[in-house]
Amino acid sequence: MRKHPKRSGMQTKSAQLSAYDSLREGIAQRYPLLSDRLRVIAEFALEHPTDMALGTVAEVAARAKVQPSAIVRFAHALGFGGFTELQQVFRSRLVAGAVPSYRERIDGLRRDGSFQDSSNPHELLARFASEGTVSLENLQESVRDADLKRAIGLMGQAHAIYVLGLGGSFPVAAHLTYVLRRLGRRAILLDGLGNVLVDHVLTATRRDVVIAVSFRPYNPETVQLVPEFHARGVPIIAVTDSLLSPIVHGADVVFEIPDMPEAVLRTMVAPMCLVQSLAVGLTIKANEPLTSGATRLASSPR
Repeated sequence: MRKHPKRSGMQTKSAQLSAYDSLREGIAQRYPLLSDRLRVIAEFALEHPTDMALGTVAEVAARAKVQPSAIVRFAHALGFGGFTELQQVFRSRLVAGAVPSYRERIDGLRRDGSFQDSSNPHELLARFASEGTVSLENLQESVRDADLKRAIGLMGQAHAIYVLGLGGSFPVAAHLTYVLRRLGRRAILLDGLGNVLVDHVLTATRRDVVIAVSFRPYNPETVQLVPEFHARGVPIIAVTDSLLSPIVHGADVVFEIPDMPEAVLRTMVAPMCLVQSLAVGLTIKANEPLTSGATRLASSPR
């Protein structure tokens, strides 16, 4: 039988990316059990995978601001014989042609001078626009089709869609709730008014779904409520910035949207785009005329 080299190559790349994805999930699962020093390395590894793939132990340790011996202990904690064995998994990501991580793209913009410090309003606008563009590109390339379908499926089966996003994440939660309601869905916004957040948890059932949104520094009430929904068997869709986020545990679907480390640069462009895609995708899956939903949205006051 004649072989198909191109198909074989695609399968190899898929396996390489699968190994890297499995490593990321393994780091997230072990993260709560790691020491403070090893947690620092775990965070660095997920945010700077290319450095992990190409650097020596000494170089990685210097960038992560830890001792080289801690890097080796981190590899052992993940079940590897040493750093070299761990590094092979990070290198497989590069071999598979993975796109640069969000942090690596931002670092590239800094090197190009796109993030120059300035009090000029237009340069500040350009800075936000550049960061938003990178965030949207990363969203499009990193979100998996299977996760989108799974999330839309959970939303479609739900009797009620609870939307939880407090503090800085509230605009995303409010917008999603607004769009879902305009599209005819039963959406319940958990906004914390009247101190009835816990009451909402008690009314949720397995027939419902919770969409939880939280980014660093994670809102303490969101962090507290997500495990309570999980304990009641309510399916959870988490929108957050890292697999190490406290709202990831127990989630049925996780959408990871990294953000700038500087608070002044945080933007909700990508999360807004994601939740709107989920809401509209839900309408399409239900075979409802998209034009009718769009008409309801267009006709509403803004």
